[in-house]
Amino acid sequence: MKKSIILASGSPRRKELLSQIGLDFRVVTSNAEETTDKNAPEEMVLELSKKKAEAVAGLNAAVQGCAAAAFGDDDKYVIIGADTIVYADGKVLGKPKDRDDAFLMLKRLSGKSHSVFTGVTLICGKESISFYEETKVFVYDMTDDEIWSYIDTGEPMDKAGAYGIQGAFAAFVSGIEGDYNSVVGLPVGRVYQEMRKAGYIE
Repeated sequence: MKKSIILASGSPRRKELLSQIGLDFRVVTSNAEETTDKNAPEEMVLELSKKKAEAVAGLNAAVQGCAAAAFGDDDKYVIIGADTIVYADGKVLGKPKDRDDAFLMLKRLSGKSHSVFTGVTLICGKESISFYEETKVFVYDMTDDEIWSYIDTGEPMDKAGAYGIQGAFAAFVSGIEGDYNSVVGLPVGRVYQEMRKAGYIE
Protein backbone atom coordinates (compact mmCIF):
# COMPACT_ATOMS: atom_id res chain seq x y z
CA MET A 1 0.00 0.00 0.00
CA LYS A 2 1.32 3.43 -0.90
CA LYS A 3 2.13 5.53 2.17
CA SER A 4 1.78 9.23 2.87
CA ILE A 5 5.31 10.54 3.33
CA ILE A 6 6.14 13.00 6.10
CA LEU A 7 9.52 14.74 6.25
CA ALA A 8 10.42 15.47 9.88
CA SER A 9 12.65 18.40 8.92
CA GLY A 10 12.26 22.03 7.93
CA SER A 11 15.52 21.96 5.96
CA PRO A 12 14.96 23.52 2.52
CA ARG A 13 17.78 21.36 1.15
CA ARG A 14 16.10 18.12 2.26
CA LYS A 15 12.81 19.30 0.82
CA GLU A 16 14.48 20.03 -2.52
CA LEU A 17 16.13 16.61 -2.62
CA LEU A 18 12.88 14.72 -1.94
CA SER A 19 11.08 16.82 -4.53
CA GLN A 20 13.90 16.18 -7.01
CA ILE A 21 13.15 12.44 -7.07
CA GLY A 22 9.44 13.02 -7.54
CA LEU A 23 8.08 12.04 -4.12
CA ASP A 24 4.94 13.68 -2.76
CA PHE A 25 5.36 14.57 0.90
CA ARG A 26 4.44 17.03 3.60
CA VAL A 27 6.72 18.68 6.12
CA VAL A 28 6.17 18.45 9.87
CA THR A 29 9.11 20.00 11.68
CA SER A 30 10.47 17.96 14.55
CA ASN A 31 10.73 19.58 17.97
CA ALA A 32 13.22 16.95 19.15
CA GLU A 33 16.10 18.12 21.32
CA GLU A 34 19.26 17.61 19.27
CA THR A 35 21.43 16.16 22.00
CA THR A 36 23.15 12.80 22.21
CA ASP A 37 25.58 11.07 24.55
CA LYS A 38 27.03 9.01 21.69
CA ASN A 39 30.65 9.61 20.69
CA ALA A 40 31.01 7.82 17.35
CA PRO A 41 29.72 10.05 14.51
CA GLU A 42 27.66 7.30 12.90
CA GLU A 43 25.96 6.54 16.23
CA MET A 44 25.27 10.24 16.77
CA VAL A 45 23.45 10.74 13.47
CA LEU A 46 21.51 7.49 13.86
CA GLU A 47 20.27 8.48 17.32
CA LEU A 48 19.43 12.05 16.33
CA SER A 49 17.59 11.01 13.17
CA LYS A 50 15.58 8.54 15.26
CA LYS A 51 14.77 11.23 17.84
CA LYS A 52 13.47 13.54 15.12
CA ALA A 53 11.32 10.87 13.46
CA GLU A 54 9.95 9.67 16.81
CA ALA A 55 9.09 13.22 17.87
CA VAL A 56 6.94 13.66 14.78
CA ALA A 57 5.46 10.16 15.12
CA GLY A 58 4.20 11.11 18.56
CA LEU A 59 2.63 14.42 17.57
CA ASN A 60 -1.07 14.91 18.04
CA ALA A 61 -2.32 14.56 14.50
CA ALA A 62 -5.43 16.65 15.18
CA VAL A 63 -3.11 19.63 15.48
CA GLN A 64 -1.63 18.75 12.09
CA GLY A 65 -5.03 18.22 10.45
CA CYS A 66 -4.65 14.47 9.92
CA ALA A 67 -7.22 11.78 10.51
CA ALA A 68 -4.96 9.48 12.52
CA ALA A 69 -4.67 9.85 16.29
CA ALA A 70 -0.92 10.15 15.85
CA PHE A 71 1.25 9.63 12.79
CA GLY A 72 3.26 6.90 14.44
CA ASP A 73 0.16 4.88 15.32
CA ASP A 74 -0.96 4.57 11.73
CA ASP A 75 0.92 2.62 9.07
CA LYS A 76 -0.55 4.84 6.36
CA TYR A 77 2.29 7.23 7.10
CA VAL A 78 6.04 6.90 6.69
CA ILE A 79 8.05 9.49 8.59
CA ILE A 80 11.57 10.46 7.50
CA GLY A 81 13.93 11.82 10.14
CA ALA A 82 17.47 12.85 9.21
CA ASP A 83 20.54 14.36 10.81
CA THR A 84 23.85 15.45 9.26
CA ILE A 85 27.19 16.18 10.92
CA VAL A 86 30.63 17.17 9.65
CA TYR A 87 33.47 15.22 11.27
CA ALA A 88 37.05 16.47 10.95
CA ASP A 89 40.19 15.52 12.89
CA GLY A 90 38.12 13.59 15.43
CA LYS A 91 35.86 16.56 16.12
CA VAL A 92 32.21 17.16 15.28
CA LEU A 93 31.65 20.51 13.56
CA GLY A 94 28.13 21.82 14.08
CA LYS A 95 26.68 25.11 12.92
CA PRO A 96 29.04 28.03 13.66
CA LYS A 97 28.16 30.28 16.59
CA ASP A 98 29.49 33.38 14.84
CA ARG A 99 31.82 34.54 12.05
CA ASP A 100 34.98 33.79 14.04
CA ASP A 101 33.75 30.27 14.76
CA ALA A 102 33.00 29.80 11.05
CA PHE A 103 36.53 30.94 10.21
CA LEU A 104 38.09 28.43 12.60
CA MET A 105 35.96 25.60 11.15
CA LEU A 106 36.85 26.43 7.56
CA LYS A 107 40.52 26.83 8.48
CA ARG A 108 40.35 23.30 9.93
CA LEU A 109 38.85 21.93 6.68
CA SER A 110 41.23 23.79 4.33
CA GLY A 111 43.61 21.56 2.38
CA LYS A 112 42.37 18.34 3.99
CA SER A 113 39.68 15.70 3.77
CA HIS A 114 36.86 15.25 6.24
CA SER A 115 33.76 13.07 6.55
CA VAL A 116 30.10 13.99 6.41
CA PHE A 117 27.73 11.60 8.14
CA THR A 118 23.99 11.61 7.50
CA GLY A 119 21.72 9.34 9.51
CA VAL A 120 18.17 8.53 8.41
CA THR A 121 15.30 6.89 10.29
CA LEU A 122 12.08 5.75 8.63
CA ILE A 123 9.11 5.08 10.89
CA CYS A 124 5.92 3.46 9.64
CA GLY A 125 3.48 2.25 12.28
CA LYS A 126 5.48 0.01 14.58
CA GLU A 127 8.28 -0.48 12.05
CA SER A 128 11.52 1.50 12.22
CA ILE A 129 14.44 1.44 9.78
CA SER A 130 17.68 3.34 10.45
CA PHE A 131 20.82 3.70 8.35
CA TYR A 132 23.61 6.16 7.68
CA GLU A 133 25.92 7.24 4.87
CA GLU A 134 29.49 8.49 5.22
CA THR A 135 30.91 10.67 2.46
CA LYS A 136 34.49 11.95 2.31
CA VAL A 137 34.95 15.52 1.12
CA PHE A 138 38.31 16.83 -0.08
CA VAL A 139 38.95 20.57 0.19
CA TYR A 140 41.51 22.69 -1.66
CA ASP A 141 43.79 24.98 0.30
CA MET A 142 41.95 28.21 1.14
CA THR A 143 43.66 31.50 1.92
CA ASP A 144 42.42 33.54 4.87
CA ASP A 145 41.01 36.12 2.42
CA GLU A 146 39.10 33.39 0.59
CA ILE A 147 37.68 32.10 3.86
CA TRP A 148 36.52 35.57 4.95
CA SER A 149 35.06 36.28 1.50
CA TYR A 150 33.09 33.04 1.70
CA ILE A 151 31.87 33.91 5.21
CA ASP A 152 30.76 37.32 3.84
CA THR A 153 28.26 35.50 1.59
CA GLY A 154 26.37 34.44 4.73
CA GLU A 155 26.16 30.90 3.41
CA PRO A 156 28.17 29.19 6.19
CA MET A 157 26.18 30.46 9.15
CA ASP A 158 23.30 27.96 9.20
CA LYS A 159 25.22 24.89 8.05
CA ALA A 160 27.12 22.16 9.85
CA GLY A 161 30.84 22.56 9.24
CA ALA A 162 30.23 26.16 8.08
CA TYR A 163 29.77 25.30 4.41
CA GLY A 164 27.24 24.24 1.82
CA ILE A 165 28.67 21.98 -0.88
CA GLN A 166 25.85 22.94 -3.24
CA GLY A 167 26.63 26.66 -2.95
CA ALA A 168 29.63 28.95 -3.37
CA PHE A 169 31.84 26.54 -1.42
CA ALA A 170 31.89 24.32 -4.54
CA ALA A 171 34.86 26.43 -5.66
CA PHE A 172 36.94 24.80 -2.93
CA VAL A 173 35.85 21.15 -3.24
CA SER A 174 38.47 19.04 -5.02
CA GLY A 175 36.45 15.83 -4.87
CA ILE A 176 34.23 13.53 -2.87
CA GLU A 177 34.03 9.80 -2.14
CA GLY A 178 30.46 8.69 -1.55
CA ASP A 179 27.00 10.18 -1.93
CA TYR A 180 26.96 13.88 -2.86
CA ASN A 181 23.31 14.24 -1.83
CA SER A 182 24.14 12.94 1.63
CA VAL A 183 26.52 15.89 2.05
CA VAL A 184 23.72 18.25 1.00
CA GLY A 185 21.56 16.71 3.73
CA LEU A 186 19.76 13.55 2.59
CA PRO A 187 20.95 10.43 0.71
CA VAL A 188 17.76 10.34 -1.36
CA GLY A 189 18.82 7.39 -3.50
CA ARG A 190 19.23 5.21 -0.40
CA VAL A 191 16.02 6.63 1.10
CA TYR A 192 14.08 5.72 -2.05
CA GLN A 193 15.54 2.22 -2.24
CA GLU A 194 14.92 1.50 1.46
CA MET A 195 11.30 2.69 1.19
CA ARG A 196 10.76 0.63 -1.94
CA LYS A 197 12.29 -2.45 -0.32
CA ALA A 198 10.01 -2.02 2.70
CA GLY A 199 6.96 -1.64 0.45
CA TYR A 200 6.31 1.98 1.45
CA ILE A 201 6.30 3.19 -2.15
CA GLU A 202 5.25 1.45 -5.36
